[in-house]
Amino acid sequence: MAATCALPTISGPCLGRPAPARRLGVRTSARPHLSRSRAPLRTLASTVGGDVQVTNFQVETPDFTDDVLECPSLRHLLRPRPSPFVVHNNFGGGFVSDEDRVALSAIKFASAESAGAKCISGGDGHNSWLEASMEQLCVPLPPWSLRAGARETIWFNPLEVNAAIVTCGGLCPGLNDVVQGLVSKLTDYGVPEGNIVGIKYGFRGFYDRKAKPVVLTKKSVEGIHLEGGTMLGTSRGGADLRQIVKQIDLWGIDMVFVVGGNGGNAGAAAIQEELEKHNILCSVVGVPKSIDNDILLIDKTFGFDTAVEEAQRALLAAKVEASSAYRGIGLVKLMGRQSGFIAMQASMASGVVDICLIPEVPFRLTGETGVFAYLEKVLSDKGHAVMCVAEGAGQDILAAGDGNLKTDASGNPILEDVGPWLKSEMKKYFKDADVKYIDPSYQIRSIPTTSGDRIYCKVLAHNAVHAAFAGYTGVTMGLVNTHYCYLPIRTVIQAPRRVDPRGKTWNRLRASIGQPNFY
Repeated sequence: MAATCALPTISGPCLGRPAPARRLGVRTSARPHLSRSRAPLRTLASTVGGDVQVTNFQVETPDFTDDVLECPSLRHLLRPRPSPFVVHNNFGGGFVSDEDRVALSAIKFASAESAGAKCISGGDGHNSWLEASMEQLCVPLPPWSLRAGARETIWFNPLEVNAAIVTCGGLCPGLNDVVQGLVSKLTDYGVPEGNIVGIKYGFRGFYDRKAKPVVLTKKSVEGIHLEGGTMLGTSRGGADLRQIVKQIDLWGIDMVFVVGGNGGNAGAAAIQEELEKHNILCSVVGVPKSIDNDILLIDKTFGFDTAVEEAQRALLAAKVEASSAYRGIGLVKLMGRQSGFIAMQASMASGVVDICLIPEVPFRLTGETGVFAYLEKVLSDKGHAVMCVAEGAGQDILAAGDGNLKTDASGNPILEDVGPWLKSEMKKYFKDADVKYIDPSYQIRSIPTTSGDRIYCKVLAHNAVHAAFAGYTGVTMGLVNTHYCYLPIRTVIQAPRRVDPRGKTWNRLRASIGQPNFY
């Protein structure tokens, strides 16, 4: 007999603002993630053939009364209707329930001494532990998020939907894949041909008369996933909220899909809030794009695996150059303004890097524990060396004495160029060394996706369309602990996700290449 589950409690917005009455859910506990009563254990047994028992184990019954991360909704203003996929049970795969949950934290730590754990103190005097990377969030989160996917009930009439798609920020492998996936799934829902438009050159395309929108159809996006870049064009900044909202209202747009990073998603959240302020009924859904992999909570962003794969080519070239010269040093600068994920993962994957420098870990060039002292040891032992540096590394040294941090149109910090500076310092220090410098940044970000990223882009695009038809707005989505879920945009743009210097991944890299601390 199937167990009955209580309806879940939905928490208020994660940034501490009061939840508007029109949004789903209003009740939350003061500290939803600090203390929970344990659910009863169930004994499960599996059999082979007749009644031969091969396993016998106990699991905790999920507690569906736990608080969940709220996603803003337009449902109170819309009329529910059956999904067009009901006739074939979503191609035989079934539907996702609004009561399905994805855990935001996958590990239960024994104590703060466990690798990767961070101790937190509750207001009730009790201590708990969570992943150290979670402390990057400004506020505590409930334990659950909403599972992404197609719902049996939808809240927009597909035949009346007008949708707009916009790509923002820097290039990243997979932009065309996402655009194609969005168009394909919107069409599958029954959105008429001619009702899907692509906004040219980022947010400015909403109001720039020189960048008119283009109609997108399955035919017009066929094959674009085989090319790098974005067929819609992109730009940074340009989020004139008043003009954008005015055009959305004027064109009768019901759904806006924003493919962008922290800046693009921040723009999407601002647009959603402005639409709500002016009582304009439109769902705004983000698709998180970041070649740096710096979106909070999400396991990885699309294009990241492709970037790591391509980055290895530069590192292997640096290895060839360095090993072919007397006291050769191959220096490769990779992307990563504030987060060193590409440099870290590519260094580990390539197996040729001796030193990896990332923004999250400070270093000194000189002195007994400095980079150059260790580099000299590597040169003495091997005769050559390969160094990988993220573009945001060493900014504290380069910008010493300058307290004015400048940002670009998307709000990203404008960095000093660490690559040429490191090359120059190496040549001064190692008089007889042969230094070869490689910067493959634009080559990496402009290529088509690998097969894994191609699939990921398609799933993200489909889930974005499912979110809009489910009546959600102001949300983005991605893999969290290997499962797809919906997340409020305001939650994931609080800060860039960064490599945890105390975490397992950075520790694995250091252990594999023998790199010490350089401070």
